[in-house]
Amino acid sequence: MISSTISRRSFLKTTTLLAGVLNTRAEAPKGPLIAFVGTFSSPLRNVRPTQVDLPPGNGRGIHLFQVNRTTGALSPLGVFEQPTSPSCLALNAAGTRMYSANETDKVDGGESGSVSAFAINRADGQLTLLNTVSSGGAGPTYVSVHPSGRFVLVANYFGGSVAVLPILPDGSLGAASDIKKDTGTVGPKKATNAPAGSFAISGHDIPHAHMILADPTARFVFSTDLAFDQILSWRFDDRAGTLSPNQPAAISLPAGDGPRHFSFHPNGRWFYSLQEEGSNIVLFDYDAENGRLASRQTVSSLPPGFAGSSFSSELMVSADGRFVYAGNRLHDGIACFSVGENGALTFVAEEWTRGDYPRSFNFDPSGDFLYSCNQRADNVTTFRVDKKSGSLTFTGHYTPVGNPSIIVFLDLAKGG
Repeated sequence: MISSTISRRSFLKTTTLLAGVLNTRAEAPKGPLIAFVGTFSSPLRNVRPTQVDLPPGNGRGIHLFQVNRTTGALSPLGVFEQPTSPSCLALNAAGTRMYSANETDKVDGGESGSVSAFAINRADGQLTLLNTVSSGGAGPTYVSVHPSGRFVLVANYFGGSVAVLPILPDGSLGAASDIKKDTGTVGPKKATNAPAGSFAISGHDIPHAHMILADPTARFVFSTDLAFDQILSWRFDDRAGTLSPNQPAAISLPAGDGPRHFSFHPNGRWFYSLQEEGSNIVLFDYDAENGRLASRQTVSSLPPGFAGSSFSSELMVSADGRFVYAGNRLHDGIACFSVGENGALTFVAEEWTRGDYPRSFNFDPSGDFLYSCNQRADNVTTFRVDKKSGSLTFTGHYTPVGNPSIIVFLDLAKGG
């Protein structure tokens, strides 16, 4: 029997707490978190001897995993067999389509690589191939989806070109609406800012487009050419799907340093560029009105005192904008830098990847875990992220994947 002396205030407090518990349960994720891992799944053909990171092709295509949201562990869900090295993957904003850069596929008489479009089953994350089209150049190594959702941007590493591919109403891809060939002067094989004792030389032979991505306003597109030591700046016409040179059309980095990947800060005002041979990060102030970059700081992507050969690989800014992370191959570590009030970077710590040659890494949607794709170790390793300090702690989880190149996530608990 309930005491009649219970107060109305106590009753309301109790029911409010109960409603909070029920509401929390109702808001718990109702669908799985899926990880897609792109791989090198066949040997690269007709490559030049200066390319030192060529894998034997141990992957099988695009590997699917379910992510344990509590521990970060990955459980296999299957493989979409694709022997054309889908080394870069990009999702559309709705999480209903995926696009892969196929680095070893040859179309158009062997003069071009390809990009594939997939439909994603929102129930289980399984893939269905929609179509495959020419990438507009040899060896496509990077794809991204324009914020408009109507175009895929692709960088062709061996072809030294960038292209725009229209996304058709069903999510498949059309023929390129624009292709731009990089032009310039090839830089020296020895980087200006190479670490002491470094023998890292790669890519300074012919044009090598390495990355392409739209800015947060969607009005401008940036791409890197590692061989020319330049970041190219483009104006984007989202009606015609065409690129036109911005003013200035390119931003030069120190000779031989080799710009590879870049990332915008969440505030849209800072731009960070990672140089592969120079093993450094350059901070740029970004003028979003005119799409212009102005360099302000250069820091090593390696820990203080490092000497020897290293190739920087991946660069990411944490979702809260407080930290920047950089991957270093050969040294096989991921360095963490704190972001100051003016965007300047300060080295915080570094964590060993527990694997050989971390080609890329990524955070899960919660930002609680970071996953390193260790290309030559044939594994993906999982780290817990301390969001206060930025430091990484190995969880003990190794996931076997042949020649992993990239990992992207799809939260099926969210509507698409």
